[in-house]
Amino acid sequence: MSSKQNRPVVVVACAVFQHLVEKHLPDGVAANVTFLDYGLHTVPKNLQKTVQATISAIAEPSLVVLGYGLCGNGLNNIQAGAHTLLIPRTDDCIAILLGSYEKYIQEFTEHSGTYYLTKGWLESGSDPLREYEKYLEQYDEETAVWLIDQQYQHYKYLTFVAHNQEDLDAYRPRALEVAKFCERWGMTYSEMTGSEAYVQRLMAGVTQLPKDSDEFLVVPPGGTLQQSQFLRMDF
Repeated sequence: MSSKQNRPVVVVACAVFQHLVEKHLPDGVAANVTFLDYGLHTVPKNLQKTVQATISAIAEPSLVVLGYGLCGNGLNNIQAGAHTLLIPRTDDCIAILLGSYEKYIQEFTEHSGTYYLTKGWLESGSDPLREYEKYLEQYDEETAVWLIDQQYQHYKYLTFVAHNQEDLDAYRPRALEVAKFCERWGMTYSEMTGSEAYVQRLMAGVTQLPKDSDEFLVVPPGGTLQQSQFLRMDF
């Protein structure tokens, strides 16, 4: 069962989800919406500090909807404080972008070793090619090549996930540039249509708070978000 909630609603989400959150968040419901830089994922401790600081700065007890997964343990040990936290129960954002944890497991089983590109990541400059270019700005070429190899040499596939044909057409040129760069590791490029369903269900939670389930975690006031809560025994 789920219950209505009358607390102020605050959304704190990764910028990767900005267009999806803005599309599916009911009008006039949220007191505040904050999108945080995707680059915070690079150092999970920085992600944890920033998310925690954002939550701690909320003055009035609220329902805080987190547009994140566990994200490399970046959301581990997040303190709810006076608030209630609602977060997708998933290791990272891929399941959210694909529409469900089950779809993520299916893709992981059939194509393990996949690196995913999305509109959000391409816009934020977080892809292997851009990261390599950033390394070249900081280091000599040999060091830049070594660093990028350490990050991506074990991937087998590069998949661009788009949620509509317009985004697919608009971002394909950049995705193909990245794919060309990733040929150095033998990655095979493909495209697939994602699903907005997970984000839709998350945004529905701002008016009808769900219970803990396979899909969502709810942390009550005074509680702590723990890595163990994301663990599953059914896959």
